[in-house]
Amino acid sequence: MSFGSPLWFWALPFLLLLLGLDLALRKSRKKKLGAWISTDLQQKTRNSPAPDVGTLRFILWSLGILLIGFSLTRPQWGYTWRDASREGLDLVVAIDTSNSMRSDDFAPSRLQRAKWGVEELLNALTGDRVGLVAFAGEAVVQCPLTRDYGAFLMNVEDLYPGIIPRGGTNLARALQVSMNAFEETSEADKVILLITDGEQHDGELDPILSDASEKGIRVFAVGVGTPDGSLIPLDDSGGAFLQNRQQEAVKSRLDEAMLQRITRETDGLYVRSDPRDFGVRAVVEEGLKPLQRAQLESKRIKEMEERYQIFLGIGLACFFLEAFTRLPALRRGSDEK
Repeated sequence: MSFGSPLWFWALPFLLLLLGLDLALRKSRKKKLGAWISTDLQQKTRNSPAPDVGTLRFILWSLGILLIGFSLTRPQWGYTWRDASREGLDLVVAIDTSNSMRSDDFAPSRLQRAKWGVEELLNALTGDRVGLVAFAGEAVVQCPLTRDYGAFLMNVEDLYPGIIPRGGTNLARALQVSMNAFEETSEADKVILLITDGEQHDGELDPILSDASEKGIRVFAVGVGTPDGSLIPLDDSGGAFLQNRQQEAVKSRLDEAMLQRITRETDGLYVRSDPRDFGVRAVVEEGLKPLQRAQLESKRIKEMEERYQIFLGIGLACFFLEAFTRLPALRRGSDEK
């Protein structure tokens, strides 16, 4: 036997104390009555010679209290098996950590706004598995697919420009590593959320996009930055900016055409972010919600059979019988408890 709510056992001593107090009061009352009226006189004043039912009433009342109290602990025995499944999709978030994400056209920086946007996105997810890929000139899985959103966010917060030693922006490599992060045996819908300014420096996209389309992997892209662009600070002080070989300050611009092409060829969704709205609502409402949720988990769970109804029913029956003994036809002169 097991119990679904064992904490209710703490209430049983109080019930026993209540019953003991009631019994003591009964005896005290009977003793005081005996001091004023003799036993023979008490017998003569009864309505009829039938035996006293007061003891029976006390037993029924006490038993009802104890059984109902015991039923609150939810006694269980026996079990049944049921199939339990969990629904969701597999989502790999690929975040650009190249130097261009230092740009402050999205204050305080594009990368910081991306982090805040991902945190907002997690609040809208229910049961989905998420993974994290950081990329620049190379790409690395920072967090494998998981439903531990706390651990995922810790990895997001650890991102910074330069975490990937190889500079530049290689969107092809970012997509390839993100695709490899999915489990081939999973039947869940697979989505890559690409957060970047879209500047492509290395890699060949065509074979990657073709492979993603064949595997049914959708790419949603959030374009971070402005078409006019912004200078790229070398550090948080903002006193120096990235320069090219000609010693000219480099301006980073949002390349929407590249991101629109990626999402178009993978049946995905492109959202342009802006400083007031990162675009999470559009990603969730227009992209993620319409996707069919596949079963991520399916297993058999043993469920214990609840048996509290037995004790609750018997306890209520005791109260009913105790009340029944109070009917006029059954009064025997000992109606007092």
